[in-house]
Amino acid sequence: MASLLNFLTPPPFIQPEHYLGTQYTWNFLVFRPALFKTQACLLLALLFYIALALYGKSANARKANAMYTALLPLLSHHFSAPTSSSGLISDGPTDLFVFSTGRRALASLHSVFSLRPRQDPLQILWQSLWGMYDLRYDPVDELTLDFLLDPETAANAPDFVWAVVQKRELSTIRDRRWDLTFTRTTEHPSLPPTLSLMSEFADVSEALLKLPLTPSTTLPTLLSSPKTLPYLRSLSITDQPPERPHTASSYVTEKLKNKRVVLNLTLPDAAKADEVLHIVDAAFVLVDILAAGKVVLRPETKTKIKKVREDVVNDIKQEEVKEKKEEAAEGRKAAKRRAEDDKFAKLSAAEQKKVLERNHKRAMRKSQGKVVRKS
Repeated sequence: MASLLNFLTPPPFIQPEHYLGTQYTWNFLVFRPALFKTQACLLLALLFYIALALYGKSANARKANAMYTALLPLLSHHFSAPTSSSGLISDGPTDLFVFSTGRRALASLHSVFSLRPRQDPLQILWQSLWGMYDLRYDPVDELTLDFLLDPETAANAPDFVWAVVQKRELSTIRDRRWDLTFTRTTEHPSLPPTLSLMSEFADVSEALLKLPLTPSTTLPTLLSSPKTLPYLRSLSITDQPPERPHTASSYVTEKLKNKRVVLNLTLPDAAKADEVLHIVDAAFVLVDILAAGKVVLRPETKTKIKKVREDVVNDIKQEEVKEKKEEAAEGRKAAKRRAEDDKFAKLSAAEQKKVLERNHKRAMRKSQGKVVRKS
């Protein structure tokens, strides 16, 4: 301990006998700048770090506000309450969100901005270095729009999980989204090669990709557009929660509250914020199509999907039973230990000593038996 303290303690200051540099005096105070070179360098480094942090925070704010400004007219067109009274709400320097409500077929829309930590130069440096090591790691600014369907109108849309995802997202998206573990990943000739299709059954994909968003636009047309591809990360339609439920009762009761359309975009630069509005507007059309019951699946596909949900409920129930058994066993062990402790506490000192010696001998015999078996 003493050697560690000696290592951490700075050497004592030795006043030079002859000082020939610049010095400033005032009464009995003397300031010699040449003696504070190290402190000056540290102060400059600190000021440089603070300047980078302030610039990064300002850059994030500009980018988020530009996208919010471009998005607000579209939200105002669709919602009676496009934002809360606070407008764009900040949850730290990198996470901001907008809550919109008051539209037919939608319970709410959460627009979430997830920005890179530009306010922390060390995190940006780490992300850059890790990106050079792991080529799959690609940190970007994201905008996620979570369209939650109203429970009453959600009943018109069949149950299924379906998504179109950029191929570079495939390695991580299943880890973030439990609902997408229901799907199988395939290619589709109507989609560009940079996109992959994630669907439970082929019938779901065929039903969705043939539906017109407008008289002249279908989903493949929208997703294949050069205006869409640079920004689209994923588009998903799901009836499952993003995280695995812990209880079967909550999974069943929340069923109609999970139907949603989730659009994940790369956030454009501030000057190009309006270039993603056509994708967001198409998501509203897709919501209306689902609410109108225009997505029709074959009866056998619905039966298979229903069977998958029933299997999930059974799996969760089995896990609940297993957890309850483990908790009961642990409770019995804890009660047994408490009873033994209470019984031991009531013994005299001599009897307690005998019990401790007996337990020690028993433990020694067990350990010797283990050594013999290993040899």
